[in-house]
Amino acid sequence: MNSLDLTPLYRNSVGFDRLASLIDHAFTSDTSASVYPPYNIEVIDENQYAITLALAGFTQDELDIQVEKGVLTVRGNKNAKEERKYLYQGIANRSFERKFNLADYVEVTNADLSNGVLTISLVKEIPEAMKPKSIVINQQAKAIEHQTQDNAKATKESKADKVA
Repeated sequence: MNSLDLTPLYRNSVGFDRLASLIDHAFTSDTSASVYPPYNIEVIDENQYAITLALAGFTQDELDIQVEKGVLTVRGNKNAKEERKYLYQGIANRSFERKFNLADYVEVTNADLSNGVLTISLVKEIPEAMKPKSIVINQQAKAIEHQTQDNAKATKESKADKVA
């Protein structure tokens, strides 16, 4: 597979290093490891999301969910307690690590394991300072008239002072 060099993107941009890292990671990630466990990402509402992972055979004690530096990591550590003989094993019974890059201001609010399905609830909470706000437009026509009249008076007065 050909490698894509993103060095010029790092060199010519400020503040886009995370985007460049994400693109670089997308091109270099191992695709064989990214198929297990299967998952869905749902849009629940305008600012609410859910990640659902199919985790048949995992218990709550075998799962670990962490968020660090905008990356949600879900790990499953399957402990092989007993040896079994299978005629066919279609249920993956192995440890895994799945990572999700979270957008800015997206927070994990809840995680629920039910019937072999792990649902992680997310919400996007934009700080008040970052939300768009309407700016009131004042009428400046009267203020400009006053200013021009005041400027004219001041100009006349300064000319009168210079003459005197």
